[in-house]
Amino acid sequence: MSHPSSTKKEGTRPAWSRHFIFVLRVLRGIGKPFFLILVGFVFLLSVALLVLIRSIKASIRMLRFMSKYLLQFSAKLLHFLGHISIILIKTSRRFLERAVTTLLTVKNLLLWTGIVLRRLFVTIIRFEHLSVLVITITVVTIAISLIYLWMLILKDLPPVTALANRQPILTTRIFDRNGKLLYKFFKNENRTLIPLSDIPLSVRQATIAIEDKDFYSHQGISIRGVARSMWKNLSSGTLSGGSTITQQLVKNVLLSPEKTWRRKIREAILAVDVEWNFSKDQILEMYLNQVPFGGNTYGIAEAAETYLGKQVQDLNLAEAAYLAGLPASPTELSPYGTNPQLAIIRQNEVLDKMIENNFITQETAERARRVVIKILPPNTNILAPHFVMYIRDILNEKYGSTIVEQGGLQVYTSLDLDIQEVVQKQVTEEINKDRFLRITNGAALVTKPQTGEVLAMVGSRDYFDTLHQGNVNATVALRQPGSAIKPINYAAALANGFTAATIIPDTPVTFRIPGQPPYSPTNYDRRFHGNIPLRIALGSSYNIPAVKVLSAIGVFRMIEQGKKMGITTWDDPSRFGLSLTLGGGEVRMTELAVAYGSIANLGLRVDLHPILRIDDSRGHTIQEFTCTDTRLPPPSTSTGFSTNFMENSTPLREKVSCEKQFALDPGVAFILSDILADNSARTPAFGPNSYLVVPNQRVSVKTGTTNDLRDNWTIGFTPNFLVATWVGNFDGSPMAAVASGITGASPIWNKIMASLLNKPHDILVATPADVVKTEICPLTGTLSCAQCPNKKTEYFLSGTAPTTICSEGDIQRILQTKQELENKQNSNGSLN
Repeated sequence: MSHPSSTKKEGTRPAWSRHFIFVLRVLRGIGKPFFLILVGFVFLLSVALLVLIRSIKASIRMLRFMSKYLLQFSAKLLHFLGHISIILIKTSRRFLERAVTTLLTVKNLLLWTGIVLRRLFVTIIRFEHLSVLVITITVVTIAISLIYLWMLILKDLPPVTALANRQPILTTRIFDRNGKLLYKFFKNENRTLIPLSDIPLSVRQATIAIEDKDFYSHQGISIRGVARSMWKNLSSGTLSGGSTITQQLVKNVLLSPEKTWRRKIREAILAVDVEWNFSKDQILEMYLNQVPFGGNTYGIAEAAETYLGKQVQDLNLAEAAYLAGLPASPTELSPYGTNPQLAIIRQNEVLDKMIENNFITQETAERARRVVIKILPPNTNILAPHFVMYIRDILNEKYGSTIVEQGGLQVYTSLDLDIQEVVQKQVTEEINKDRFLRITNGAALVTKPQTGEVLAMVGSRDYFDTLHQGNVNATVALRQPGSAIKPINYAAALANGFTAATIIPDTPVTFRIPGQPPYSPTNYDRRFHGNIPLRIALGSSYNIPAVKVLSAIGVFRMIEQGKKMGITTWDDPSRFGLSLTLGGGEVRMTELAVAYGSIANLGLRVDLHPILRIDDSRGHTIQEFTCTDTRLPPPSTSTGFSTNFMENSTPLREKVSCEKQFALDPGVAFILSDILADNSARTPAFGPNSYLVVPNQRVSVKTGTTNDLRDNWTIGFTPNFLVATWVGNFDGSPMAAVASGITGASPIWNKIMASLLNKPHDILVATPADVVKTEICPLTGTLSCAQCPNKKTEYFLSGTAPTTICSEGDIQRILQTKQELENKQNSNGSLN
């Protein structure tokens, strides 16, 4: 909306205003050559003034008379100021010290001024020919002062016509990988312009009453307001207050918000100029359309819509007073802030001011106070909200919030909105079905392990569910991973002498560490399983073997292995003990996905890269992710940017590569992937047809459930996709005892992975050169023999395969021991 200039008739302005504007415009148009002419003119004028010398003599006599009493006047002035000082000393010692110094300076200045004037006047009387010199110096001094004033204050003043032609701040847009708009970030632009005629009188009166009661009588600046703010500034040592509505408009639109005397002076000058070029109604209209109301809401129309869900024309007095009070401190008074009651207190202040200015009566105000203000909950049209906010945090850290909110960036992310919607649907539906398990929230993350691209990120069941803290993003929150962390422990074990065939006793054990209570780990099923190979121990997620393995290799080795694989939260090893392998150290889902991704990548760690490309507002690419063959679309024409910008773009300023880092031996990663994909290895604990099985697909997967039933995980991968899921409660309350990796997170994981792998196909992973296959007897962990009941081909790192052969006696003894253990546990009914 533009506002045509309407210069007012000369008769409608006071004389001082017309003269001031005339001088102001002359000074703004003056250049250096004109000042040289001005100095010459002044000199000629001084010579002409010689004829006035006789008249000057009479003036000098009067000045001598005045200077005679100058010292007497200064003494009386000092006497009066002394009384003022006595009063001030009672209120502020610091102010007194400052005042005394100032008074002494004034006293000395007055004394010296009187002496200089007397001597100067005597000299002028004696030497009449010096009068011309004095006049010349005075005029030149004034001219130089005006030049300095022009350079300091008036130079580069923005034209007030910018108020009518202001360009909007650019909006940053977030897209998915296919160019679908996810969200827009903007600042100072979420507004709807509205003419003053459509703004109710109550809104205008409320605004004038609380912001500038003399609005319709002053000429841009309020003398009373300036005096009041100057006294406050001098007494407090700060710079604030005293701005009229016109000055606020100038500050918000034409000047920077810095708090300096120079800016305040420029603000006042421009305010007078604005008053000269625009009518009062035009100024008020621009103010009400430009003023901030909190957050991204600017202008009275958008404030009424955002906070109250109303058209501005439909506001009642109570609502008008409520909104009129917000611009004074939009953040502190925000209805969505930490203390929304402050806005009600401010509303009452506005009503009181309206009474003082005779806009309303006391009775009318009391009726307005009784009206309940109904604030709408925050509402935003945003797709993949957790992911969008995740991207915002990354951009803020890299470019700063100002660029993100005003710079007009076009950000193309790795997210696939189609996959995102499927993932969100599965999380929401499953959590709704699991309410009887006391589960209120869930999360899921889908990535491409080879490139680190994030295809989907769902941080909760419902982002807008305030009852269950839906805005929390569980994919980046610190949570205990339960048994989902075990692959890191076993990766360190395989790198330090263990093999997939190593026999580990799943038998009762108590660890006694000096200074700590005895630690006796138990399995999830509360049973012991005797001697089992590492493959079964990991596949069935038994706790006791995992703790024994960690005890053998050392906690520090697991911590170092985790750091190599992308875990950043294990920064203090002294905090962790043997329970680390059972999930005793908190991690983020995003980091756990990187760790599992390094297994999928045969030992190469690739950090997450959720941004594929960033273009600036002109369409020039300023960052591009080079670890992908994805062909990105040009910006949509609906964004307002050219679709052929790549033809005219400048050279890239930054290219982001995969930065693949070695995290673990390829053979170790291969064996881990094979164990996690082995359904027979997990069958003893989960059965043959669990949710960990994706029909016609070979997928590596691991579950995790914390002992206190507060976190439930499932993470699985193929070379092309990685899916991590979690369920639990953000308030820390435990789930029902029947909740497990099979009943909670696994169904979500299974449905997401099945939708990604919707066509049967063979995923061939080349066997690393340092991996060999050998036939073994799983009961003994040795080479197979004729008497072995369940021969199996096992993978080994070169040089770690067994060399001994099983015997019939060893097999019989092992089978007998397992049977005795089983009979004992069955007779007891539970684990002892």
